[in-house]
Order: sequence, then C-alpha cells, then structure tokens
Amino acid sequence: MHPTLNIAVKAARKAGDIILRYHNQIDILTIENKAANDFVSEVDKAAEDAIIDELKYAFPTHSILGEENGEILGDANFQWIIDPLDGTTNYLHGFPQYAVSIALHENNEVTHAVVYDPFKEEMFTASKGEGAYLNEQRMRTTNTDGFKNTLIGTGFPVKSPQHLEAYLEMFKAIHPKVAGIRRAGSAALDLAYLAAGRIDGFWEIELNIWDIAAGVLLIKEAGGFVGDFSGRDKYLETGNVVAGNEKVFKEILKTIHPHLTADLQR
Repeated sequence: MHPTLNIAVKAARKAGDIILRYHNQIDILTIENKAANDFVSEVDKAAEDAIIDELKYAFPTHSILGEENGEILGDANFQWIIDPLDGTTNYLHGFPQYAVSIALHENNEVTHAVVYDPFKEEMFTASKGEGAYLNEQRMRTTNTDGFKNTLIGTGFPVKSPQHLEAYLEMFKAIHPKVAGIRRAGSAALDLAYLAAGRIDGFWEIELNIWDIAAGVLLIKEAGGFVGDFSGRDKYLETGNVVAGNEKVFKEILKTIHPHLTADLQR
C-alpha cells in the first residue's frame, strides 16, 4: 500500500472507532439540522476531527475540505476531501449502511481514496494507477452487456427537491430495463459497491464533492467509467454522477438524456 494511502486508512479506522462507539447509543446524541433532510451529530464532528488530526500530523502543509469543518487552508495542490460519516440519516436510525470517505485531490485529480464501512469492517482503497482493493483483495467492476439483468444504484434528490420530477422521469425510464434499482442512502458506499461488482451502475443528482471524490477513483481503478450527465469529467464540480462498466455507463447516459432539465445539462 502506498504510504500516503496508508495514512488515510489509519485516519479512517480512527473515525470508524468513534462511529461504532455510539452506534447503539443514538438516543444520547445531540442531533442538529444543517438544512432540510440534512442532519449532523457530535459523532460526525468527532470523527472528522480525528481524521483531520491524523492527516495534519502526517501532512501539515496540506489543505483539507471537510463536510463539517469546511476548508482548512494549506497547499492548494494537495487537498484532502473528507466525509466523516456518509449516511448520517441511516446511522441515526440504526440502519447499518454508512461509511467514512477520504480522498486526496492532488494537482487537480484524485490520487488516493478510502471508503471504510466500520460496521461491516470493509475497507475499500485505491491509489491512482495501482488498482482498487477491498480488504486487500483486488476489485473489478462487472462486465455486463448493457442493462439486461443489471442491478443499479441511485439516490433520491432529497436535498434538491427542485429536481424531483426530472429524477422520477429518469427512474421510470431506467426501471423497466433493469433487474432492480437500489437506494441504500450512502453514495460513498454505492460507488464502492460498484467498484466491487456488487452493483452494475449508478446515477444521482447534485451530490457533494466529499460524497463522491473517493468513490470515483475506486471505480476508475476497478475498470469502470464515471462522468457527469453529459458524459464529461465535471462530476466533482456539478455533483451529477453516472458510473458503471463501459456499456452500462453509456446506457444510463442515453436513457436519462431525454429527461435532463437545462440546469442538469451544465
């Protein structure tokens, strides 16, 4: 494992320890609403602080962008992008589908990525050009030929209700062509599962950069494709994500295209 990735794994495990410490004590947590359908607890904050402490100790000059702490300025060529608990709503309901997500954005590209599910003890990792791994076992995306018999992941636009109608039209267009669609509530894990071959494709509207930065590198290093709704590489900017093996990726793009509103084509 690359030394830089090793530090990120160590940081993710520390955050995971904090998350598991309270997963059976949700009733004692202080929960706040950052916005509609967007929750945060002291677990999110403590987990992010633990990650930041580990990263700053190893890389004191690097900048950091975290969901809870915002931006910590440093060398702009090396920015860590952190989601300490992706799937907070799941976590607060005792639904065991959540993860720590850590990525290094280096010179305008993601070079190292960790998505860690502490409940299932699954560590998804990747370094650019070195492949993607689940607990040290190499991952590959599926090789399905188009939509037939595929399982597709997605996320509802609960934080962007203005896109609900467009999303539902996309859903209705994809649904009859595939074996199933799953919405599990953690985009970071959805992308990691795609890299691991557990689902065949994925699409979602207006995710945050910390939701997807690690997952997209996992997919690329596992042989998959990632793009925005126009098939370009602007997904970290727009938050609009389509992913899959080459044929599923193209099928999703083709199927959702007639239902894109003007602001989703940017």
